[in-house]
Amino acid sequence: MMRIISSLSSESNLVDLNALLMSLSSSIICKIGFGKGYKADDEKSNEFSTSRFQGLLHDTQAILTAFFFSDYLPYMGWIDKINGALSKLERVFRQLDEFYEEIISTHLDSHKEKPEQQQDIIDVLLQLREENKVPFDLTLDHIKGVLMKSRVLNFRLSDVGTDTSAATVVWAMTELMKNPNVMKKVQEEVRNLVKEQVCSATIIQEEQLHHLIYLKAVVKETFRLHPPSPLLVPRQTMQECTLEGYQIEQGTLVFINAWAIGRDPESWDNPETFLPERFLGSPNPVDYKGQDFELIPFGAGRRGCPGMVLGVTTIELALANLLCFFDWELPASMKREDIDMDNLPGITAHKKKALCLSATNLLGLQ
Repeated sequence: MMRIISSLSSESNLVDLNALLMSLSSSIICKIGFGKGYKADDEKSNEFSTSRFQGLLHDTQAILTAFFFSDYLPYMGWIDKINGALSKLERVFRQLDEFYEEIISTHLDSHKEKPEQQQDIIDVLLQLREENKVPFDLTLDHIKGVLMKSRVLNFRLSDVGTDTSAATVVWAMTELMKNPNVMKKVQEEVRNLVKEQVCSATIIQEEQLHHLIYLKAVVKETFRLHPPSPLLVPRQTMQECTLEGYQIEQGTLVFINAWAIGRDPESWDNPETFLPERFLGSPNPVDYKGQDFELIPFGAGRRGCPGMVLGVTTIELALANLLCFFDWELPASMKREDIDMDNLPGITAHKKKALCLSATNLLGLQ
């Protein structure tokens, strides 16, 4: 991604951060889950094109948020057949099935040769199947079912793993473009780190992130104002209870509005202002790990997001490197006041208009 931005900057072309960051996140998550990265269709191009995997993610999320009459009025399910919703659902399922079939077939030929530290989740499942370490006959259909249904590789991969990491970095960059004083302060921090550790023109690594205190505050403030999933994963009450005088029946569906919680004036001073300093200097700073209910972008409790550490690390690494090696400017005809802050509807709150910026390569990154 950094090389592509460097190439675009040398040609004075705008950088579409939305597309680049989606491709970056997709590749990272696919490498972890499937052992294979899914980047551009044309690796020689300076721009990431929409890969097969990203197309599947887009179609799957569209289906997840689509309206089906049969979900609410089962006796009117025939309308889903007439309007094409059912056929689209079946088409997306077939494409996902073929995708997972291809991934598993590739692993069948190679997983035995991989050292244990390089195995992904499919290698582990295939090994369990061969060694009969489960109390039932584990088939390839079971493995596909795990990939399609599991919390980690279905919802967390397609939604939180890729969409939300990319969306958060885009929102962080958007806020920094609107707040040049914050941009200047966080860039000074990451660039001083590079100078102090004599890391000229090399990528900032994960083990260096703990030095970037202000950058971490920028990420927290982005989570507060732009939670990647404004409505957290729905919950269901396990038993009847009373809340604020209201009798809540067992089995009631519960939606948590993380967007409203992060902007609650009873919890936050100047809640509409992007102010990373609010997370600095306090003896008991608010964190996003589920212990402080004023900020819960990843949920809390036993149903909190299991991919939180991976997601935050991806966000901090991407943001640190973008800010360290490039200066960023709006297109010539655009002012800070013109930046669009609307988001698209959907499970993940993506920026409605793509963030396209001009980058200047400062440190000779090739």
